[in-house]
Amino acid sequence: MANSSTFEKQSTRTRREIAFIDLAAQQARIRPQLDLAIRKVLDHGQYIMGPEVERLERALGDFAGARHVISCASGTDALLMVLMAQGVGPGDGIICPGFTYTATPEVIALLGATPIFADVDPRTFNLDPSGLQAAIDAAQKSGLVAKAIIAVDLFGQPARYDAIAATAARNGMFVLADAAQSFGASLHGRRVGTFGLATATSFFPAKPLGCYGDGGAILTDDDGLADILRSIRQHGKGQSKYDIVRVGINGRLDTLQAAVLIEKLKIFAEELASRQVIADRYTQGLEDVVACPTIDDGARSAWAQYTVAVPKARDAILKRLAEAGVPTQVYYPKSLKSQPAYQSYPVSIGGIEVSERLPAQVFSLPMHPYLDPADQDYIIDAVRQAVA
Repeated sequence: MANSSTFEKQSTRTRREIAFIDLAAQQARIRPQLDLAIRKVLDHGQYIMGPEVERLERALGDFAGARHVISCASGTDALLMVLMAQGVGPGDGIICPGFTYTATPEVIALLGATPIFADVDPRTFNLDPSGLQAAIDAAQKSGLVAKAIIAVDLFGQPARYDAIAATAARNGMFVLADAAQSFGASLHGRRVGTFGLATATSFFPAKPLGCYGDGGAILTDDDGLADILRSIRQHGKGQSKYDIVRVGINGRLDTLQAAVLIEKLKIFAEELASRQVIADRYTQGLEDVVACPTIDDGARSAWAQYTVAVPKARDAILKRLAEAGVPTQVYYPKSLKSQPAYQSYPVSIGGIEVSERLPAQVFSLPMHPYLDPADQDYIIDAVRQAVA
């Protein structure tokens, strides 16, 4: 790690721009393979449900260890489709974190069900299993049937699925893993994609495994659920496209996106290892000045983001970093309960104090597999100067 004198020297010279997420570097690495893969799709012309879609699904299943993979149009559709397949609707209460992106409670509300916000662990930012029963009690107090828990693997770390699954089982609920940020991560030797009834993930370009548009997938070991999901993905089709056996959606993944993902998956394990090295370097350089991410025992993060927290003056710190040429992002600037769209929905008995506090304290630093060590040194020194 560089020292403060390094920051002073670099701050007086012209620096190349630091990318928050550098998709261009990855593309340059595999551009010939991408060009060939895209050309093959253009040549065969099967732009919807072409052969690359099935190839990708098999490769994702092999990587994650899941029996079934159902690709779809986005991570949001992945969540929605699982809830649709499980018959979620009015009168159902679905537990989800109070600190995450809107896609998670959005799909619950779209089906007429009720999101109940539970609090998160201040160390990991994931659902706090110790508070789940209070959220379930809040659902029942509101006259709802507590039907499911959606656990979000925020910033790349798997939630504590053993404890979450135990609470769900005691209450007759199912678990849906929202792994939009954590595909490639693992817990106790099991890759994400094998927890809960099903796992939903996203291939949005900025995710650890991203395509060049929207995309997503559902992973499950449940044969019956997989069959229903394949039907829902194509407008609820039965034996043919005009045999409609259930209400579905247009949730298919484009063949071109599948072709891109096949090539990206080939280098994914190497990129995950690079993300871990970068995360370790951040922690080594910053753990004495900010609250760095805490990884649970047995967990390995995909490091979608490297998110730190400070007790106060976060916005002033971000201003100093911007002046130093260091890009940052705040995920997320508001808790879900404070968003106008969700203010009428219930929260866990006892409140969601951590979820309400974190939006004013967290910020994320540049994180991608191609972050130059010299640039990272500069970022670390800039953060130390900004916090001082």
